[in-house]
Amino acid sequence: MHIGVPKETWPGERRVALVPLNAKKLINLGFTITLESGAGDAAGFLDAAYEEVGVQIAGDHDQVLAGADVVFRVRKPSLAEVEHHKKGAISISFLDPFNEKELVESLASHGVVSISMEMIPRSTRAQKMDALSSQANLAGYVTVILAAQQCPKIMPMMMTPAGTIAPARVFVIGAGVAGLQAIATAKRLGARVEAFDTRPVVAEQVQSLGAKFVEIDLGEVGQTDQGYANELTPEQIELQREGQKKVIAQSDVVITTAQLFGRRAPVIVGRDMVEAMKPGSVVVDMAVETGGNVEGSVLDEIVDINGVKVIGLGNLPSEVARNASEMYSNNLFNLIGDFWDEEAKSLNLDPEDDIVQACVITRDGAVVNETIKNIYSGA
Repeated sequence: MHIGVPKETWPGERRVALVPLNAKKLINLGFTITLESGAGDAAGFLDAAYEEVGVQIAGDHDQVLAGADVVFRVRKPSLAEVEHHKKGAISISFLDPFNEKELVESLASHGVVSISMEMIPRSTRAQKMDALSSQANLAGYVTVILAAQQCPKIMPMMMTPAGTIAPARVFVIGAGVAGLQAIATAKRLGARVEAFDTRPVVAEQVQSLGAKFVEIDLGEVGQTDQGYANELTPEQIELQREGQKKVIAQSDVVITTAQLFGRRAPVIVGRDMVEAMKPGSVVVDMAVETGGNVEGSVLDEIVDINGVKVIGLGNLPSEVARNASEMYSNNLFNLIGDFWDEEAKSLNLDPEDDIVQACVITRDGAVVNETIKNIYSGA
């Protein structure tokens, strides 16, 4: 089978879907690979490194797509690119199927088997393929680095002959993969860290990282079977806001990570809360790409609200593109490896397999994923 790796066309995307180390492993399994020239440059992987392990380099984007049995990419293809896929080709990427009905139906009509990396289930077997988690982990780290760059205070306590500097106070809202990494990174930098999550079950994880868990009674909340927080009622969101107000006002840095899978992010930090913070404070809205947790945040901008910087940078994993590419490439390699039939030299995407049922969106000319199919039909 032949793998094609096109250069990412999404504005500002610096990641690449396949790194040379995994390319070598795939070639050893029996794959041939063509990479579009320059696809890895922004992440620090030059064409020569791929050629050394046996990857063919091509200059034509459409040619890479047209010749591939399997297409590796980070971002979803455009409608125009779908037409260049061969019938029966397997396209693997972040696809955003909840919000890309036209694109998904186009992939189906062109006979493309599409795999959405967002839809990999959070099961023990699938952990090594979970690209959402691998990328969120790095994004959580980046949020703290961005905050540290913009904050006029240093993170750690410092005792000097000129006086003692108190540690920065960091408040992380949401203790999923990204939030826990933000907590850990802020603690490593020496900050005083507090955190809140709607799921009380994560309090122990927060405390194990040395942070204080902020208790806010929201009533019954819980989480989905995939480990995501359940959507709050309007009343619960208001209780959360009220409970957070005092902590936010005292914080030098606030990092919000609350997202709802496949839906718009909830606004949990109102403008009044931002305005109550000390001038020079920093807010990082990690959910800005899906609507934002912070009232007033703007995608890819740093907005000043009464002297408080609200950072709304999108595509955070791309800020550490080399490691993000390595992690994503590992996820893809593990996915391929799990379904590789060594004897037949082909991928066996068994429709009865639980991972296949979760992440394969289109197949045999139709939308086959039950969740997505039901959403499109309005069920």
